[in-house]
Parts: sequence; C-alpha cells; structure tokens
Amino acid sequence: MGNSGIVEKNDIARTIFSPVVEEQKVRFDVDKEQPQKVIVIGGPTCCGKTKLAIMLAKTLGGEVISADSMQIYQGMDIGTAKPSNEQQAAVPHHMIDICPVSQLFNVVDYYYGARHCCQTLLAQNRVPIVVGGACFYLHVFLYGPPEGPPSVPEIRKTLEKELSDYGVEALYERLQELDPDYAETITSHDKHKIVRALEIINLTKGPVSGLSWYERERSVDYDFRCWFIHRPKEALYRCIEERCEQMLQEGFIEEVEALEKEGLRGNTSAAQSIGYRQALTYLESERTSEDYDDFVKSFKQESRRYAKRQFTWFRKETLFRWLDIELHDFEIAVDMILNDYEQKR
Repeated sequence: MGNSGIVEKNDIARTIFSPVVEEQKVRFDVDKEQPQKVIVIGGPTCCGKTKLAIMLAKTLGGEVISADSMQIYQGMDIGTAKPSNEQQAAVPHHMIDICPVSQLFNVVDYYYGARHCCQTLLAQNRVPIVVGGACFYLHVFLYGPPEGPPSVPEIRKTLEKELSDYGVEALYERLQELDPDYAETITSHDKHKIVRALEIINLTKGPVSGLSWYERERSVDYDFRCWFIHRPKEALYRCIEERCEQMLQEGFIEEVEALEKEGLRGNTSAAQSIGYRQALTYLESERTSEDYDDFVKSFKQESRRYAKRQFTWFRKETLFRWLDIELHDFEIAVDMILNDYEQKR
C-alpha cells in the first residue's frame, strides 16, 4: 500500500481531476455548531480493519469509505486485499475502483472524493466509516490538504538528474540524514516523494517533518471518532506473511502481469507500491526458482516494514485511540466503538 506524493500548495489550485473526482469536488455547508459524527478506523496492514468496519456498518446503518491509496485503482485487487464482491454487496463501499491504473490519483483527489462521500452519506442518515492504513491519506482527510513551497523547476531538474545518475537509494540515504523522521514514513523506492522532500528541504532549509501542516488543528466540520486497530507485532507479522502467501495462491503474479499491459509501470505511485514493485522486478528477471524465492522474501519483508512505518506514523496522530484486536475481540471492539459513538463531546 504506497502513499501519494506531497502536493505543493500551488498544485492544489491547478489539480486536474478525473471526471469521477471532478463530480465529487463540491462545497457543502456544514453545521459548525453540531458537527456530525464520522468514524475513522486506521491500522497496520492485516489487522482486521475491513472485518471490523463491516460489522460496525451493519450495526449502525453505515457505509465504508476506503482510505487505501491503491484500492482506488481498478484491477489492483489481490495485492491490496481489496474487499471481496460479497463484502461490498453486504455493505456499500466507496472510493474503491474509481480510477484506471493508467491514470495517477493523488491525495488531493482523495480529499475531495472522501469528503463528498461523507456529506452524501450523512444527508441520507447513513454513518460514514472511513477505513484504511494509508497514513498520509487519513491525515489529509482529517486535517486538509498539505501546503508546501511551490516547486522550482531548476531545483527539481537538478534532483531528477541526480536520481538518474546515482539512483534512488543514494537520494534516500541523503533524505535519511537530513530528515530521518520523514524518511521513516515512506519507502526507500518512492522516487516522487524522495525528490519532493529533498526539494522542500533545499527551499525551506528545514526538514519536511517540521512543516506547519504536520501540527495543524484538525478540521472542525465533523466530529471524528478515530481508532487505531492493531495486534501484537509478532502476531501481526505472522498474519502478514500468511496473507502474502495467500495472495500468491490467488494469482497475484497473474494480476500484476495483466495490470502491466494496462499501464501499471507508467503509474509512478501504483508501480512503486508494496508487492507490485517486487512483482514487477520479478517479471523482469529470468524467473528462476531463486528469482521467485527472492521475490517472495522481499514481498514479505517490505510488507512487515510497511506495518512498522504505520505504527510509527499513528503514534504521532493524537486523535486515534489504540485498540488491540487480540486483547479485545471483534465483538468487544464493536461495542467499544459504538459506546463511544453514542457519547457526546
């Protein structure tokens, strides 16, 4: 599950939306005196967020709004653990399968789309349940799109040349030295975010993690009830490895081959997401048994590392209350969230 890149302030004004998102970019008047409740469920990969959200939705009369940056794309099903057809039939899901993999979809697109879904559901007396592990998407949903200095073509061109000459690993190492806090939240292969982060550092003479939007007040247009669902790391990592194996059995490699024909490699965000990047590398190899073993090892390793980064990110998100799903089973977790939902603040 990769994240979208940082969006400059000027980019927000000139973002070109896909037809679906253009329809969603609508302003609404929200009652500031009595903001309506929105449940937000975050957590690391493979901790049971989808199951919990469906149980909540059935109990509350709610619908799910995905906060997964890759489930946005059509065809990225197995590798994103996208809710099954049966799950989506049982409870309506939104912000899933709305963009072809050949087109880029960024965090600002998500902000307008998800906010539109919330307002539409609330107008229908349905409870919005925002669910996902894409940390940056959830942060922007809660606080609004980020601001940063406009891109400077000369600096960007220099960094992109360095990327071409020395490779992404060298630039990521530099980012780790200059801003280890931000580097911890992204993958070492996310070229767009690494280049943009180094550009911001060059322009502001300070770390990306020090930008003011990291410490902004949350939006007051909704009463957010935020939960971080997790498991003990040993149990979580075991679940992650089992899921990776299950994905492979379900035809993950074949899915990536099909998506490659539809333009996956040209989508810098989707092609760099965990699992898909490793699979694309494997497809370029001679596909020996050793190549396959290396692919599986890397797939599992990067998935575990991503879960670790998710823990790191959510520790800084003070709105979220932590809930160990193994200490409190799903039924108890549902009761805890429902009890909180019924309380006034």
